[in-house]
Amino acid sequence: MRNASPKTALFVVFLTVFIDLLGFGIVIPLLPIYARQMTADYGYNHIVWGPFSLAAIVIASLMTSYSIMQFLCAPLWGRLSDAIGRRPVLLLGLIGSTTFYALFGLASQWRSLAWMYVARIGAGVACATISTAAAYIADVTPPERRARGMALIGVAFGLGFTFGPLLGAAALALSPDAPTSPMPGFAAAALSAVALLIAIFRLPESRNPAMAAGRRRWFDLTSFRTALRVPSIGLLLLCSFLGVFAMANIESTITLAIDSLVNGAAAQTVHQATAVNHAHGKVLMVFTVIGLVQGIVQGVIVRRLALYCREVVLAAIGGTLAVLGFILMAVVCGTGAGGIAGVMLAGAVTVSGIGFLAPSMQSLISRRSDPAKQGGILGLGDSVSTLARICGMSCGITLFLMRPALPYWTAAVLMSVTTVLVLTAAGRGRDYGAAGADATAMT
Repeated sequence: MRNASPKTALFVVFLTVFIDLLGFGIVIPLLPIYARQMTADYGYNHIVWGPFSLAAIVIASLMTSYSIMQFLCAPLWGRLSDAIGRRPVLLLGLIGSTTFYALFGLASQWRSLAWMYVARIGAGVACATISTAAAYIADVTPPERRARGMALIGVAFGLGFTFGPLLGAAALALSPDAPTSPMPGFAAAALSAVALLIAIFRLPESRNPAMAAGRRRWFDLTSFRTALRVPSIGLLLLCSFLGVFAMANIESTITLAIDSLVNGAAAQTVHQATAVNHAHGKVLMVFTVIGLVQGIVQGVIVRRLALYCREVVLAAIGGTLAVLGFILMAVVCGTGAGGIAGVMLAGAVTVSGIGFLAPSMQSLISRRSDPAKQGGILGLGDSVSTLARICGMSCGITLFLMRPALPYWTAAVLMSVTTVLVLTAAGRGRDYGAAGADATAMT
């Protein structure tokens, strides 16, 4: 299937990724409270080793297993797509998504932690093909239009997180009395099956067999050494790690925070089915609002302000907003003030800050890098971010189960440090090929 135009191919790959990510947006907000209810079934809340409970370890490992498998498998899928083509790898990923989202639904119905692990690990392997979708876009776009093409992946993520929770809420309505309803998992599987059918019949192969295959690594030490030789790049990579680590604290715990605010201790029992399902609906509503705010900030506000403001200004705005959001979240979870509306406000402020900060750091890293080595350095940044997300999720869940406000105070401190370091890096470094004084003026 090589007859489609690049524009048609881009639309089809965007559509398949978007539909698949709708399933991700349905499942991920519900996973922490499903896991907490299942650990309560097994009595893990009462097994404690020092400051850690077995429930915290199980929930954290279940949440991070997806990201760990993505980190490990993305390079393997990349090598395979270099060898056999992008299309078959994307099809395999969609088959995996359909299978393991369906298994998530069954594990929810069976209230089985073991099968939930299998479902999340399998989904992580399958969804690691997102990097192959990016390679597909690179195949069908010329260099001067590549940035716009790559932005489609970000758009698909944003739309998936905005509309996925809405579909999840609709799926919950089909089984209103089930504390761990299987319907969201089945709905996600159905969406991935639709994406699979579209890809089978409409997605052409993009890879030219004559193209040289690039070498892919999990964590490229050569790129790491190269990056550290560039003034300010090492500091910016540290900022990326700390910022993502801080954000992962709220990503992994906001569902638990909403669940606790709605139901309190009763949310951990298996006898409050209707109340617990009400908490699920609140979780999905909050995620929808936060996703919508994130899309508006990143897609409209930041894009326009970037025409007039330097990266250092956007970074300062973003860091300040993110710190304020984390503090608001800590107050809401520590005192209960504001309830669900408070969580929604805190989450919206936080993602608005990240919407300003993250693109500013990416832009600074890109500008400070040799264009010939930029891909390796940006790829290293992705690896750093993935490791930070894995560590941050584990830390956030553990701290939350110790005291609900702790992960947010921790994140506020880390984000404050991140903001100071970004401003420091912007002042110290210079753009690639620019004179030191000129580059400093540009930032």
